[in-house]
Amino acid sequence: MDRHFNKGVDVSVIIVNYNSTYCLVNCIASVMKYTEGVNYEIIVVDNNSTDNIQKIFFEKFPLVKVIKNNENRGFGAANNQGAEMARGRFLLLLNNDTLFVENSIFKICDFYLKSKGNLLIGCKLVTNNGSVQRSFYPFPHPWNLITSNLFLYKIFPRSKLMNKSYLFTKEIKEIKEVDVIVGAFMFLQRDLFIELGGFDENFFFYHEDTDLCFRFVQSGGRVLYFPQTHIIHLGGGTTDKYPWFRYKNKSVSVIKFAQKHFTGPKFILSVFVHYLGLMLRVPVYFLYAILTLNKSMFLKSFIYFRCLFLYPSNSFRKND
Repeated sequence: MDRHFNKGVDVSVIIVNYNSTYCLVNCIASVMKYTEGVNYEIIVVDNNSTDNIQKIFFEKFPLVKVIKNNENRGFGAANNQGAEMARGRFLLLLNNDTLFVENSIFKICDFYLKSKGNLLIGCKLVTNNGSVQRSFYPFPHPWNLITSNLFLYKIFPRSKLMNKSYLFTKEIKEIKEVDVIVGAFMFLQRDLFIELGGFDENFFFYHEDTDLCFRFVQSGGRVLYFPQTHIIHLGGGTTDKYPWFRYKNKSVSVIKFAQKHFTGPKFILSVFVHYLGLMLRVPVYFLYAILTLNKSMFLKSFIYFRCLFLYPSNSFRKND
């Protein structure tokens, strides 16, 4: 044990699962294989999976703690459950579709304890073939919504003005303060997470990480991208199997973020541009599907059409 760390539990690794047990088993095995020099526990919160998760886990990982929900409570609520049970000084909120390839937890723990201030840290995410993924991104803003919904980022991919992800698709080699780190790997002190109230459970799936980072920065903390260690992020561990669930919740979460954090013209513009983007995507993907005979594009067009009729009630107003 390194002299920096405690005799108790240093890190509680929390992993939310929904019908992706194959990914989950590989994820946990990789954490156990590569994590050394840190006392850690693993807590799995299962959102009512139907693929015999408990049987598999009792056999393969008897020491892993499993919280079995009777319904799908969503990503944020499930992580909050895990944080309540956690005994570690730090939390690592980890996606089930990730794989460790080195001792990432130790490296980030060591960096945190040698740093000053309240930090929320994400590492570099790479694909299975080693290419760098977008691991951080800017806070939502009406201009970002305009450039993304009107396909300006596609038309001007190398423009920092038109492509909000221009910087974020480059490989950054130095530790950098950013707005939002991707929720696949989020490392922070447990007491800070609890003080913030954890994830806002009004976000069922998507944008809960954006909202957490936004509130963390507002409270005086710093969000850091830490590229000195990396993990593999396979992506789509759950959502690829449920496209309607994916796009529906993405659309709803964008609106909910605007409801919570924007007011006046900024709110109106953000919501208008979001729906304009949905309207544009219906014919674009439909025509593309006809030209390419791609069934998945037909489905995508139909899903965007259905999203046009979704508008979540403003639950944040009730909490004021």
